[in-house]
Amino acid sequence: MDLYESPEHSAFRTKARAWFEEHKPGNLQTLDDRKAWHRTLYEAGFVGMGWPRAYGGQEASPMEQAIFAEEMARANAPGTVNGLGIGIVGPTLIVHGTEDQKRRYIPRILTAEEIWCQLYSEPNAGSDLASLRTSALREDGQFVVNGQKVWTSQGMIADYGVLLARTDPSVSKHQGISYFILDMHSPGVTVRPLKQITGSSEFAEVFFENVVVPAENLIGGEGQGWELAQTTLGFERGGNILARVTRHKANLARLIEVCRTLRRNGGSALDDPLVRQKLGRMVAEVEVMRYAGLRILSRLEKGERPGPESSVDKLYYSELDKRHQELVQEILGPYGQLGEGLPPELALHSETLQGVEANWAYNFLWARAGTIYAGSSEIQKNIIGERVLKLPREPRADRARSES
Repeated sequence: MDLYESPEHSAFRTKARAWFEEHKPGNLQTLDDRKAWHRTLYEAGFVGMGWPRAYGGQEASPMEQAIFAEEMARANAPGTVNGLGIGIVGPTLIVHGTEDQKRRYIPRILTAEEIWCQLYSEPNAGSDLASLRTSALREDGQFVVNGQKVWTSQGMIADYGVLLARTDPSVSKHQGISYFILDMHSPGVTVRPLKQITGSSEFAEVFFENVVVPAENLIGGEGQGWELAQTTLGFERGGNILARVTRHKANLARLIEVCRTLRRNGGSALDDPLVRQKLGRMVAEVEVMRYAGLRILSRLEKGERPGPESSVDKLYYSELDKRHQELVQEILGPYGQLGEGLPPELALHSETLQGVEANWAYNFLWARAGTIYAGSSEIQKNIIGERVLKLPREPRADRARSES
């Protein structure tokens, strides 16, 4: 791809940068604060940018979407409150939903009038999602759902969720799954927040006890759930690596500033050759990630959808983040472990995430999540081996035992 921006793209970047300079989100402590910021983005045309105009989008090119995401990261501005609705549910409904479903749900997804979550993982069906056991049995023209989900992002504030449930236990595990819209306020739905090591609660566990789901809330046909789930996970794993690069660069620039102030061995930490070596490694690895993002952007600009090779990028950036946060802790020492009370000259630039102030310690703890969500690192390695490198599938343990 041409790595130089066209005059049109440069003008769009200037427009986006100027908009963020004029619109400051402030300290978004409450859900109403975050919804108000989302609405501000929506009214400016910056929500669902790549969606068809017929469904409220701008039909923005992948390059324009990447530029906007970069400028949002550069401004250290929070994203939309309805991230799963915008990034996953809406696009899935556009592709697979009925016209009634599109008219009913898509406008309210865009405006964040209704918040969405994703009801996929279960206690015994995380990476092996097809092993899910939550059931949805058809009774009198509707479905009755029983079971449990876990690691449900934004489950505590969600109005609706996209649910994977087993509708036919008599067929193979991939074929007996269906895909539903579930009202999170329905009788029989219980949501319990999960406290994380960071101290916040972005996730929840959700229980279903005889929850009634109308038949018109089925997306696609019965048994098509696995196919639709792959569409959804494709959107989730696509991501926007260039925006991640921008945030990484901002944090890295701040870390270098801190190292100029931090004292070590009679001088600044930046004069320490070991610290400089670690910083140099981080700079180089972020640059590799930038080119990986450009490769994906190039495919999108050509109208191609990233295939299984996107797992390479997901594996790289999630493991990179974890590795870099460990290096930050090595460089800062005890200062990196303080959740509060850190001297201003050593602190990470303050920002808020769902009411939690980000800091070096928070970033270190949160980095573990990236190697798990949207497909764990182990699963990404399997995908890369089997679908990208075309290596033979690893034999199942029970098959290996029977042949030994």
